[in-house]
Amino acid sequence: MVFQRPNPLPVSIRDNVLFGHRLHNKGKKSSSASTDEIVEESLRRVLLWDKVKDNLNKKATDLSLDEQQKLCIARLLPVKPKLLLMDEPCSALDPKGTSAVEELIWELRGEYTILIVTHNMAQARRASEECIFMLMGKVMEKNATEDLFVTPEKKETADYIEGRYG
Repeated sequence: MVFQRPNPLPVSIRDNVLFGHRLHNKGKKSSSASTDEIVEESLRRVLLWDKVKDNLNKKATDLSLDEQQKLCIARLLPVKPKLLLMDEPCSALDPKGTSAVEELIWELRGEYTILIVTHNMAQARRASEECIFMLMGKVMEKNATEDLFVTPEKKETADYIEGRYG
């Protein structure tokens, strides 16, 4: 799960990436070469490798917010989850950081099922292929993103998208 505000562990970048891997493989021996590969592959996937490759022992909390959010995603990848749940993953980021995380979401979309919870309609439209609109805990409409935003089937959906409600 990726939360609204990045939550890197107060340890090195390297130890953040390996945290889940070590936890899930407790008691099994890993060579330093294989852990090096895991770190590099995970950081490359989240587009952070070139930025941090010479500073893997740097404290993760020293990274910028968008870099911390990418690192939190990188921390999940060695575990090979089927689903990435993202709860308002860009709400604490500036527009540049938001763009970087949304780009990453598109990069990962074929490999993982990604579920994003957002109240930001522009982001929902930019970062998804399908949308579910919920109101008061009830599913109002589920459709392809473009269809939901261009021709919503329900009045409540149209009202929310157009800012008449919420």
